[in-house]
Amino acid sequence: MDAVRVPTLEPAMEREIERAWASLLGQADAIADDITLTLLARDPYWSEQRPDRQADLRSSTREHIRRGIQTMAGVPDPDQRAIDVWRETGRLRARQGVPMDRVLSAYTLGTRTLWEALLRQGWDHEVEIGEHLLLFAGQKLWAALDVQNAILVESYRRESTRLQRRDLQRQQSFLDGLVEGRGADPEFAREAREELGLGADDAILCVVAPFLDPLDEPLRAPEDRLERGGVVSHWHVRGGNYFGLVSRLSVQEVCDQLAPCVAGRVGVAACADGLAGFATAYQLASRAAESLPRGAHRLVALADRLPEVLLAGSPEVVPVLVASTVGPLLAQPPSLADTLLETLAALLAHDGSPTHAAQALYCHRNTVIYRMKQIESITGRSLADAHDKFELMLGLLAAGRGYDGRS
Repeated sequence: MDAVRVPTLEPAMEREIERAWASLLGQADAIADDITLTLLARDPYWSEQRPDRQADLRSSTREHIRRGIQTMAGVPDPDQRAIDVWRETGRLRARQGVPMDRVLSAYTLGTRTLWEALLRQGWDHEVEIGEHLLLFAGQKLWAALDVQNAILVESYRRESTRLQRRDLQRQQSFLDGLVEGRGADPEFAREAREELGLGADDAILCVVAPFLDPLDEPLRAPEDRLERGGVVSHWHVRGGNYFGLVSRLSVQEVCDQLAPCVAGRVGVAACADGLAGFATAYQLASRAAESLPRGAHRLVALADRLPEVLLAGSPEVVPVLVASTVGPLLAQPPSLADTLLETLAALLAHDGSPTHAAQALYCHRNTVIYRMKQIESITGRSLADAHDKFELMLGLLAAGRGYDGRS
């Protein structure tokens, strides 16, 4: 909306308009109370507020109307207290959570009520002022509203931004505390649930996406996507990981919801003990994500990467496991090693069946049987033995080869 332009008037005309406004000074509180009653009667937002909030509205309206009339009447304001009042009101309404449109609506109503009061003064001959000067007085009043609104809106937005930043920092502080294991402290957990909007019995999940570099974005706008589905989530960055707390969804539901956001390695783990188990879930989700090869764009649940996570948790075991299982295959000439490892992975993925492994490898069953005998001879392990099969499977995983087509 364009600002109201007020023509320059001669000093005598300005003084006449100011005298007209000054005639309302004695009615300031009555005019303000009329505005307050109108807001309470017509605006459900204000009518549903607590009595103390309604009393604050009445007090604030009185001060605004009194200073507004003084400004229009030309009463000196060397300290610019009127501007300070507008700024403080913007800050206060932002802290109170009053919607911006309700604040501006109240100011517009106040301006219109003041204008009507001045018109009545002229119509009832309480003050002598010509109609052409009343028009100028109205233009001046609405121009003042433009200035007032601009100051208030700027103050309101600055305070809203400050409050949002403070709330975000506080939420992130609680997320850090949960990762550090403080969720086991009942008092901390209570405060965290209150701050993060969680119910005492809400299911809690942890999602972790490691960064490959500072400019990496392994999970794109997950909070926005979950919010569109009515799901509560909170996100933070810690130790090279982008992680989130998600509530009221199962692991599978989270995987389904976040699948379109995935642009890197992402792991998901449930908190078995609510907030008390968040630190453990964070570690497990991190390991699930890190079990994926660098450069992968996949989201995996912990339950789908248990062998890989177990190996990642015992790095000192990995070289021993590789050496005692698939190490002899890796020691073969590269071409033969690749063929035998590929065949072993296919056999393990199909429960040792040469027929199904041959179908997966697009070769003859007898070829797979021949290779299987080679594998058993070189490794000293039998693919008919459950324990040997399990160790060979772990050996493949430890060597980074996979055993079921996964990477």
